Amino acid sequence: MDESTQRRITDARTLRAVAHPVRIAIIEQLSVNGAMTATEVGERLDETPANCSWHLRKLAEYGFVEEAAGGTGRQRPWQVTHLGMTWGEEADGPQGADLQLAGQALTEVLVAREVDRLMESQARAADEPAEWRTAATSTQSMMWLTAEELEAANLAVREALMEHFDRHQDPSLRPPGSRLCAFMSWGVPTYGLADPTPSAQ
Repeated sequence: MDESTQRRITDARTLRAVAHPVRIAIIEQLSVNGAMTATEVGERLDETPANCSWHLRKLAEYGFVEEAAGGTGRQRPWQVTHLGMTWGEEADGPQGADLQLAGQALTEVLVAREVDRLMESQARAADEPAEWRTAATSTQSMMWLTAEELEAANLAVREALMEHFDRHQDPSLRPPGSRLCAFMSWGVPTYGLADPTPSAQ
């Protein structure tokens, strides 16, 4: 298993195969908790072992998971093949349009999961210690940028979020008191809100 690199997805069929809430949830569980059987994953997700087993086989078919060492039959454990994935550089023509639509479907699934996490965090904020209530924030803003500036801002955010990614692979790097935290960001142009500046027309 190559945990040091993210998987680059370049075909629409593979994107569609993973764009399913249960399959994304399974990948998350295996990424965070290590190898597990379909029964163990089902207990964490409140899904039946049979349903998880079916989704695991589909994920394996498209190279997202593989059998781990140990276990036999229904008690065989599964593990992820990569930590994370990237997509989005579409080709021209019908194939590119198909890939774009598939990528959009996957993005919608992932954004919905992160919005649910945000809402749960807000709902449970009263139960958190003061330092965690202060630390957990959300930020929204708009600004006028060139394409180059927008790209630079997105890359800077990505670099900041990846700074401690190695703690996924090596638990000894996790400081005492650290918790698994979720981030999602995007920097995109707006549409229908403001007229373009004369230089952009």
